Amino acid sequence: MKHPVTLLKQVKLDGVWKRHPVVLNRNGSIKANVVLVGGKEESAPDGNFILDWYEDGKRMRQSVGKDAADALIQRDRKVAELEAARTGLVVTNGDTNRRLLRDAVAEFLDETKLTKKPKTLAAYTTAMTYFTESCSKLYVEDIERKDLLKFAAFLRDVKEQAPRSVHNKFENVMSFLKAQGVRGLMKKADWPQFTEEEPEVYEQEELNKLFAACDTDERLWFEFFLMTGMREQEVMHVYWADVNIRAATVSVTHKPDYGWTPKAYKERSIPIPTVLVTRLQAAKAAHDTKCPLLFPTAGCRPKLNFLDDLKAVAERAGLKPENFFLHKFRATFATYHLWNGTDLRTVQSWLGHSDMESTMRYLKPSRSQATRDKVNSAFSAGAH
Repeated sequence: MKHPVTLLKQVKLDGVWKRHPVVLNRNGSIKANVVLVGGKEESAPDGNFILDWYEDGKRMRQSVGKDAADALIQRDRKVAELEAARTGLVVTNGDTNRRLLRDAVAEFLDETKLTKKPKTLAAYTTAMTYFTESCSKLYVEDIERKDLLKFAAFLRDVKEQAPRSVHNKFENVMSFLKAQGVRGLMKKADWPQFTEEEPEVYEQEELNKLFAACDTDERLWFEFFLMTGMREQEVMHVYWADVNIRAATVSVTHKPDYGWTPKAYKERSIPIPTVLVTRLQAAKAAHDTKCPLLFPTAGCRPKLNFLDDLKAVAERAGLKPENFFLHKFRATFATYHLWNGTDLRTVQSWLGHSDMESTMRYLKPSRSQATRDKVNSAFSAGAH
């Protein structure tokens, strides 16, 4: 009998995790410790069983644990559920207060789409897809601490996610559970840990070489990133109306006509140095007055390829393109201002951070030549 739900086993063969069909005995039970690979049976004692089916033309997968007998029960239950949906029957399972995990996830993502930015929706979608793949529970109310611990291990071992990514996806799933009223499952020590890496900044020598290789437009783009500390999306959506030449400031503002809002919906104003004001004055004299964007495409759309252009300039300058990325300008902006004595609260405001802790990451020791000279002089002959 061909089932509308396929039972697979996720196993690690030759160092690679893949899903393969299970092998059934004549009585319909799963043949222990075996999967079908290329039409042949191969030994696979370890692994997780996965349900695989299509729903409304979309492929769906759900982890159902390591127990073969339980996996068959879950498959048959899913088949019955799909058949009931196809024929219009309602399956109550005797408890109308229990929520199917699948339905709760779909509702959560629909609400996220209405209230959050597309980037946030994409992050939640990925996290919840991985969670439903690793979690064998059908109902939200059945989720336990061990399901979350298994999820963290699944991200690390099966999806081979970096520690920071494991933490972020785990945090997204915890936000989902909180929205469902599920709390208190995890202790602080249970959360996946990661080492907070020190933000990278550009050395002055690197910047000198980079800007020397820029043409006029490129220099304005990347000096703007460096001297405003703006995020990429913010730079993409800057209007000429946001630039106040007389006050030497640039503002981050809501752009409803482009369907864009600042992160956390916070508008702000940033002071800019005279050198950038001068370059903006020259650019303004030549800009297309019909397009409100500071850095538009030919069709007056936000410029999307700043990163590609940055790496091209770095290569042209004889620098390593892999060491150049846009957020590094923002980190450099923050670090240089803090080194120069600007207080934390002010830098926090300029960066648009919601909390002081995010800004404090940029309080890193200076490695400039001037600092090295001070270190050397502290221990030079006769200095002590």
